[in-house]
Amino acid sequence: MNPFSHPSRRDALRMLSSGFGMLALNGIAASQARQLASAALPGRAKRVIFLCMTGAPSHVDTFDHKPMLTKRDGASLSGFRRGAKLMGSPWAFKPGGKSGLMISELLPEIGKQADHLCLLHGMHTDVPAHAQATTKLHTGSFQFVRPSMGAWTLYGLGTENKNLPGFVTLNPPRNQGGAQNYGSSFLPATVQGMPIKVSGGQRGRRAQDPVADIRNPRQSEKQQRAQLDLLKDLNKANARRRKGSDDIDAVIESYELAFRMQSELPELLDITKEKKRTLEAYGIGEAETDAFGRQCLIARHLAEAGVRFIEVGMGGWDHHRNLREDLPAKCREIDKPIAALLADLARSGMLEETLVVWSGEFGRTPYAQNGDGRDHNNRGFTSWMAGGGVKGGFSYGATDENGIEAVEGRLSIHDWHATILHVMGLDHEALTYPYAGRNFRLTDVHGEVARDILA
Repeated sequence: MNPFSHPSRRDALRMLSSGFGMLALNGIAASQARQLASAALPGRAKRVIFLCMTGAPSHVDTFDHKPMLTKRDGASLSGFRRGAKLMGSPWAFKPGGKSGLMISELLPEIGKQADHLCLLHGMHTDVPAHAQATTKLHTGSFQFVRPSMGAWTLYGLGTENKNLPGFVTLNPPRNQGGAQNYGSSFLPATVQGMPIKVSGGQRGRRAQDPVADIRNPRQSEKQQRAQLDLLKDLNKANARRRKGSDDIDAVIESYELAFRMQSELPELLDITKEKKRTLEAYGIGEAETDAFGRQCLIARHLAEAGVRFIEVGMGGWDHHRNLREDLPAKCREIDKPIAALLADLARSGMLEETLVVWSGEFGRTPYAQNGDGRDHNNRGFTSWMAGGGVKGGFSYGATDENGIEAVEGRLSIHDWHATILHVMGLDHEALTYPYAGRNFRLTDVHGEVARDILA
């Protein structure tokens, strides 16, 4: 380093921490990041499948049974918007499984999997705005650009399959935070999520190639390897001249990963070899369930192949009006596929080491809006987890009698993140990254693990 020049970020970290910062900057060596995180916990889960319901599902019509709300249907609600009247759920709740968890009749197939579910009724978040709350759900912050939960998980644990991205997001929302929801921010670029578009199609057929240009039609594998080796040498030479640039390492690894993905990823995205009864179980081939069923089945494939964090997206839950027609239709889209995913994971034994998480960015009001709809409610809502070290057939926390506000077992998004990291074997307080003069973490300076839900 020139002693008369300003030190680069890389040089500064080398001087200040004798290589400690350099270890964090080496995004390619993900296994070393595990040591950096100092996260020596007895994690039960090896992977996460996050079922993200953007638009905010109504908790009081799906998983949060409120009999008093039903009794008070039509009553005026003081302290809220003028003229607000309580609206009881139009749908009955029924006990599911041996545990008897109360689940809406809108989700009969998921109800059959109740003994796997851990219902978290005390969820709450900061703001009742979709974009901010969705970003908070994914990154722990709605004010600043921060790494996503999936990126933190991959940074802390590394990948189990070098031929695949360790973090995949299927059909991520284009808005509501966009790429920030699966981005790596200041973490190494190699831990960001890979977005894959999965669309519906006819029974057993791939609707379209979810990953464009996954194969090279003009060059053989040997030719591609020679071309990449030359490109790698040129990039490394460039990196030596441009000390302090971490982007070149990320580019080299992205090219290498793209090359390796050719041999494995297309097969995982292809569902044509699945048995007919499997396709039917996920609802593939049926108009309402085909698109989401494909995502859930591909998520299972990716989990089996060693992908660390898989997000499955489903939007369209923003029911300000026409709730009686739109909510049942939306529930039918997810009910069969999610139940099939849980049943498959349980049958194979994978559920014990896979944490399945279901959540929207917030909930809905128990009072009516536009006659037949519900407004945003960030003060109380329900999320659930299954498998991976949490109690099944278990209900934790509660909202008040009307479902407005979390009053027991309250879980902030930071608490929720801390708990997810914990079951993955990561200490949320130790999983840090040095940036801008301080050590950052997913949970900022907050977060408590919900130990009561741990199996």
